[in-house]
Amino acid sequence: MREETPNTESVLDELSRAATADNQSESYDISLGSTEDGTKDIERELDELMEQVNSALPTDEVQFDEAIIKENLDEILLMLIALHEETHGKELLSDLTHLFGAQLSPGTVYPSLHNLEEDDVLSMHAKVRTKEYSIADEEYVRATVERTMVQHLAFGLLLYAFLPRL
Repeated sequence: MREETPNTESVLDELSRAATADNQSESYDISLGSTEDGTKDIERELDELMEQVNSALPTDEVQFDEAIIKENLDEILLMLIALHEETHGKELLSDLTHLFGAQLSPGTVYPSLHNLEEDDVLSMHAKVRTKEYSIADEEYVRATVERTMVQHLAFGLLLYAFLPRL
């Protein structure tokens, strides 16, 4: 079993190759992913991203525990809002349920949205019956997502380094 498990460097190389190939592809553009009726096809975009992750990891499918979704809620919300370009809380709750299997309450999600808006990371546009959110500070979002990614990768590398001791 140990021989079948790719090393961390090969996983990172594979993810990097997949991301580079997709970024160079003319047909791949997160901001342009839409269905025939003109709405964003975020599910398809995230499915493509998860396919890249799944193809690089030594497991059939990655599933996220609800606890990790809650711990990284700000980053996930920022990612979803960036993919949608503009969206509302109800749609984000639906995305969290459908894409990540997380049954989060509005009392968990809306305070995060309000805090991100207060910190000028998000812009809020009041509509007739809802509030639409969009990214206001792309540099902050990029730095935050990158910092979180590095922390998770470092933790994963620590766990991977520990495995031979078992």
